[in-house]
Amino acid sequence: MGLNALGPLLIPRSVLVLCSFYYTTAVETLLVLFSRLLLCSLAMTAATAAGAAAAAAAVSLVTCFLLFHNSNLKFPWARTARPSCASGRRTRRRGLVEAIGNTPLIRINSLSDATGCEILGKAEFLNPGGSVKDRVAVKIIEEALESGDLICGGTVTEGSAGSTAISLATVAPAYGCRCNVVIPDDAAIEKSQIIEALGATVERVRPVSITHRDHFVNIARRRALEANKLAAEQRESNETRTNGLAHVNSKMTDDKLAAMQNALKKTQNNDPAHVSTEMTHSSKCDPSSDSKGGFFADQFENMANYRAHYEWTGPEIWEQTKGSLHAFVAAAGTGGTIAGVSRYLKEKNRSIKCFLMDPPGSGLFNKVTRGVMYTKEEAEGKRLKNPFDTITEGIGINRVTRNFMMAELDGAYRGTDREAVEMSRFLLRNDGLFVGSSSAMNCVGAVRVARDLGPGHTIVTILCDSGMRHLSKFFNDQYLADHGLTPTATGLEFLDK
Repeated sequence: MGLNALGPLLIPRSVLVLCSFYYTTAVETLLVLFSRLLLCSLAMTAATAAGAAAAAAAVSLVTCFLLFHNSNLKFPWARTARPSCASGRRTRRRGLVEAIGNTPLIRINSLSDATGCEILGKAEFLNPGGSVKDRVAVKIIEEALESGDLICGGTVTEGSAGSTAISLATVAPAYGCRCNVVIPDDAAIEKSQIIEALGATVERVRPVSITHRDHFVNIARRRALEANKLAAEQRESNETRTNGLAHVNSKMTDDKLAAMQNALKKTQNNDPAHVSTEMTHSSKCDPSSDSKGGFFADQFENMANYRAHYEWTGPEIWEQTKGSLHAFVAAAGTGGTIAGVSRYLKEKNRSIKCFLMDPPGSGLFNKVTRGVMYTKEEAEGKRLKNPFDTITEGIGINRVTRNFMMAELDGAYRGTDREAVEMSRFLLRNDGLFVGSSSAMNCVGAVRVARDLGPGHTIVTILCDSGMRHLSKFFNDQYLADHGLTPTATGLEFLDK
């Protein structure tokens, strides 16, 4: 019989399910399969029952495919594709710590369009603590707990210009620890306000050279030693009291054991499962109890800083770009970010270029480009403060840290305060990106790299934090006017000077 004798064409439910599944997984392959099946069925004789059945099945499958392909209709039995494990996205995360990392890589449209390159910013301001330093805080605390240098209930101390301190204050309670921060008093006031609101103690001190005993980093180191000394004194006092009452405790222990044995005898004929001779204890530490000592985070020299980015940030960038990037550029404070990311990317592909972006007053540009940071007369130990007061915070330094030593760099650029201010306003107007001073300086570096490499390249940088913690200085019109930094540019002409 012919095809016309088949009557109305019916599409079985099982065929629809099969179509919907294959549509979500391999549309192109399915189309080829349908086409071949249709050709084969039409080639068969329509006079035979087998030929008619094959032709009908083929037409049904093709009709189903066209229905799915040309409409947005969703069938309740269609399978929902699972998010790829490789995407790094998790629909549910266990606690604050697991919410850190896996930040998106954002195409900065205005800069990409202006340069002809793909300029991508790692949106670290979306971390729970608001900055890239959340990763460092987690790594430092976890390694300290594993080594025993920090115990649950102990106090993490740090000297910081702001972001690391905020991250430590954010993360420490998740590990049952407290936080004490020493911060220079020329840092934006909202940073210390945030730290205090997070429950950490804050000391604001005058900014001096790192060689001075009252530099904020050196004071933080002393606070950790003081906490350890207090903890040792309390332990010694507790041991003395324990030894003095040893005979009393012994009698109490005997009495308690006798009572437990009596309880056991009374209940052994009833429900032995409810009897336990173990002493109950709490697995949760009590941060408000006696001093558990202190731990100096030492973000500048602690190699956990570098490892956080080598083991975490670098791999994320590599995965998110699928290895298709040509350059990475970032400023350095402690040096952990640029060191960890640059070394990881270089190990994956030696042709990836990595650059430093250095702010005013920092000696790292000279170190990278000339091999020396300063002359003997300019050594940091000879002066009380940097010779140039920059508006940028958290980046730039006049010594080589252990973390920075791990960096693998191909060159360096130097930016200005005006360029950072103008770039921050440009990004806000054109991309809706409200970023801080270090992020803006990084974007200045990204444009410089893009112009040097030429169109068609992919450049990645770090959007360290948002502008929310820079309101009193970097985004304060009066402060900028007082320092001759009122933004006036309408485009990127400020980078042409």
